[in-house]
Amino acid sequence: MLPSLPLLHTAVFAFTALQALASDTFIAAVYEHAVILPDATDEPVSPDDALALMNKNMDVLEGAVKEAALKGAHIIVTPEDGIYGWRFSREAIYPYLEDIPDPVVNWIPCTEPTRFAPAPVQERLSCMARNNSIYVVANMGDKKPCNSSDPSCPSDGRYQYNTDVVFDPEGKLVARYHKYNLFMSEIQFNYPKKPEAITFETPFGKFGIFTCFDILFHEPAVVLVSKLQVDTVLFPTAWMNVLPFLTAVEFHSAWAMGMGVNFLAANTHYTSFSMTGSGIYAPEGARTYYYNMKTEDGRLLIAELDSHPRLSLASPPAVSWSSFASSVKRLSSTDHDFGGLIFHDWFTFTELTKPEGNLTTCQKDLCCHLSYEMTEKQDEVYVLGAFDGLHVVEGQYYLQICTLLKCKSTDPNTCGQPVETAQTRFEMFSLSGTFGTNYVFPEVLYSGVQLAPGEFEVLNDGRLISKTRPTQPVITVTLFGRWYEKDHLKVDPQPHTFP
Repeated sequence: MLPSLPLLHTAVFAFTALQALASDTFIAAVYEHAVILPDATDEPVSPDDALALMNKNMDVLEGAVKEAALKGAHIIVTPEDGIYGWRFSREAIYPYLEDIPDPVVNWIPCTEPTRFAPAPVQERLSCMARNNSIYVVANMGDKKPCNSSDPSCPSDGRYQYNTDVVFDPEGKLVARYHKYNLFMSEIQFNYPKKPEAITFETPFGKFGIFTCFDILFHEPAVVLVSKLQVDTVLFPTAWMNVLPFLTAVEFHSAWAMGMGVNFLAANTHYTSFSMTGSGIYAPEGARTYYYNMKTEDGRLLIAELDSHPRLSLASPPAVSWSSFASSVKRLSSTDHDFGGLIFHDWFTFTELTKPEGNLTTCQKDLCCHLSYEMTEKQDEVYVLGAFDGLHVVEGQYYLQICTLLKCKSTDPNTCGQPVETAQTRFEMFSLSGTFGTNYVFPEVLYSGVQLAPGEFEVLNDGRLISKTRPTQPVITVTLFGRWYEKDHLKVDPQPHTFP
């Protein structure tokens, strides 16, 4: 059926208005928030007490929203758990939840607060957006009643979801996303029956949204980029840093580069849980980021991004990740290989015994190749490592990893243990691997957990190379591969053995 003329006219007008407002660039903001936590309890507090705590956090978030808007930001992302924290049983979080409607209802809570059930949190977030003419992204809890007609309905008669919401500059609810890949400790929440791929259009590109642990899995994260072609990903997170590969700033910037999208990551700040690390990332590297384990301060970050990074001249062509590595002759001798654990995964290592050289180490079908030259070798041990297998601690996911890595001490048994500082400087490096997956995320981490934007690149043949002499000592240079199709394999009970 053809739409009526008035409807058609409205649709054309709306599209034309969006096009007229379209911009080649936009100003993004993220806020790392030191969350004000409730007292630990398994017993629910009163709704008034729950709202009082949430308002304390929203007071801080509103200050960040106002500052971002004054500095010209078009959108601001705030962290996962940023409104109430994470210390909850299923029962204890209930007073903090609201019923969040589907955005199709076309609702501005700021101007219509009584249209649905009481929603003071949504009302306040909506007013933050409306009063400051800025998109506001926040994380909160959604509740949905269910009954025995639904065989999956929890025994307490409701679903509880870890939920991201987005309000546009008029205060309208334009996106709602229920987190699909819950972390182990999120016993207070349910996951939706099917993963939700949530997108929305703006004058500065197509946006998608997901939360924290979602980034390690195919749905919805990869689907948003590869199938739905979003330009920018919004990423509220409560990320606990794990060296050497999974610090927030390191992995999130690598994901943006590997997927070719903008990535706005807002982390909570709680150093007791190693939670810090927020950033505004473009495909070519970090535009700005924050990592601070020394104080309990929040931080507002603001940077300009291309609205359509794939269309920009700097957008690289597709990478054939195994092209170069497959052409390199595999070394016949593995006498110097040894094994070690990195975050519960058994790696194959070989030591960099000389100031420069070419090395290969292999595990299963993955061979990793490194060419390197050190400027000044200190009394430190570096290794080339390979892992090709199923990670099964705190989630199950298949990894292929090639890494140049500084060991914690000169004892090879410490290789793979967390290291934050280094002294050895490199003149150059080139790392590649015979990856079986196209999803590879390039990481370079310098001493002090610092990123290296603009100092490295990935060539079309899959080599991760230094563009110039690295300006800081290296902690790790890594190609972090995810082979999603193998996530459901059975665990190999035997670690790799060495001669």
